Amino acid sequence: MSDEFQTIEEARKGLGEAGYLADESTALVTFLAGRLGKPVLVEGPAGVGKTELAKAVSRATGRELIRLQCYEGLDEAKALYEWNYRKQLLRIQTEAREAGWEQVKDDIFGEDFLLPRPLLTAISSEQPVVLLIDEIDKTDQEFEAMLLEVLSDFQISIPELGRVDARTRPLVLLTSNNSRELTEALKRRCLYLWLDYPNVERELEIVHLHAPELDEGMARKLVEVVHMVRALDLKKPPSIAESIDWARALLLLGAEDIDQAMLQKTMSIIVKHRTDLDLVAERVGVKLGNGILGAQRAG
Repeated sequence: MSDEFQTIEEARKGLGEAGYLADESTALVTFLAGRLGKPVLVEGPAGVGKTELAKAVSRATGRELIRLQCYEGLDEAKALYEWNYRKQLLRIQTEAREAGWEQVKDDIFGEDFLLPRPLLTAISSEQPVVLLIDEIDKTDQEFEAMLLEVLSDFQISIPELGRVDARTRPLVLLTSNNSRELTEALKRRCLYLWLDYPNVERELEIVHLHAPELDEGMARKLVEVVHMVRALDLKKPPSIAESIDWARALLLLGAEDIDQAMLQKTMSIIVKHRTDLDLVAERVGVKLGNGILGAQRAG
């Protein structure tokens, strides 16, 4: 496996072999990220494969994946590093009387007392890694500001130790569900990729890749039903991963067709809210029961 992609076509092929069907823009940005050494900001609705792209890059390049899952209230102690206070206290208690405070003070702020979190782990890794900063839009602007040093200079400043420079440059992917506008300072430091739900033909390829045993007609009908469901006003539209899960479930059940009864039985695989279940059963289930979908495809 190559540590980075040498051409756009190699990026597309490598991601495909890792189980991710990349379009032209995705292959281009993935290729440039490695060659330019710049982070990639991947935005789009939930469930379109943003996180999976980072996993596929990790598999395709043979790099370890280090993931920082963002959430509201995330601070640098959980993202960068923190000191092992219990170990420091034990050191002070056992040696302060003999060694003197000045010597112990310098000693307890060494690397042995440091607890690296995902960002510091990625920066200080001896081997190149893929750093995934997932759902960055769930944090606040103060956290974004803290990230800028990592994203632009690939370094972390620790007051007690000094500057920690990256031993190897990580491939950094940041994902966002676009729930809030990110700062211009962060966007300037990143390449940008927008991912949306794929069209029917592209999603059919994805389903075939992960569930090749599924009959062609069944696979197409499944994808068309999923697209009908996404067109409804749902709390949570089905993701691409849930399309794949549904295909695998139909195979396990030995389903020969997707009719109203089969949809009713397996709907919870792609629909995850109680009110959404009723809406899908009413709108999509009725169409399947009346044979409208089949007539549309025949036409």
